[in-house]
Amino acid sequence: MTCKGICTRYKAQKPVGTGRYASGQKRCQICEIFIKWEGLWCPCCGYRLRTKPRNLKYKAKLRARVEADQLEAVAGRAMEVEEIAPVVAKSTRKAKTTKAVKKVAIEPVAI
Repeated sequence: MTCKGICTRYKAQKPVGTGRYASGQKRCQICEIFIKWEGLWCPCCGYRLRTKPRNLKYKAKLRARVEADQLEAVAGRAMEVEEIAPVVAKSTRKAKTTKAVKKVAIEPVAI
């Protein structure tokens, strides 16, 4: 398991304002490089990639960042539901009134 140089194609630039692991980058210990790769194994040497920091300080930072992102996502979904709810309520009211009209129209015709 040695570095074959394939990993240089996937080398990741350091993100501004966030951490490497928070932005989805992973680190290969053999190649000693941060890469942007979807799999769990290095495309170059086949070694397992690190997806989380080892240092306690950076673990806490990543955990706080993930929790903040989750709260933002939940708040965003709540806003979408509030915007959609009145539209759904209006459409169901129209449907009920049209059904009632249809029933009234059908009963006098059938003698």
